[in-house]
Amino acid sequence: MVEPTPELLARLHRAAVIWLTTVSADGQPQTSPVWFLWQDGTFIVYSLPNAPRVRNIRGNPRVALNLDGDGEGGAIATFEGTAVLDDAGAASTELPDYQARYLARITAYGWTAQSFARDYPQRIVITPTKLRTY
Repeated sequence: MVEPTPELLARLHRAAVIWLTTVSADGQPQTSPVWFLWQDGTFIVYSLPNAPRVRNIRGNPRVALNLDGDGEGGAIATFEGTAVLDDAGAASTELPDYQARYLARITAYGWTAQSFARDYPQRIVITPTKLRTY
């Protein structure tokens, strides 16, 4: 089990995005910023159902997540882990912590909590297996 330090936990709760890297069928790594929730030792991400990251995870569940550094090459945190497409899991509207974290951004983009949940229904749960910090 990966156990982030208290300082890294604070960053996970403060950061708006984390960079998710998946690998396409032809072996090409693809990285994209995603909204996330750190909960009970896992990352929860919601996605468009037809996004390349979903297709990539179906083919290869091994992923990496990277937090932004300090802009000078330090404070790097990379999580490696396994992603699961959780079709039976809670919608984003059912997670008060997710709503508290992102509702202002959701409404700023012109969505409601319900329309976001409808547009981004694919729940991805990532269990980290390794943490590297620099």
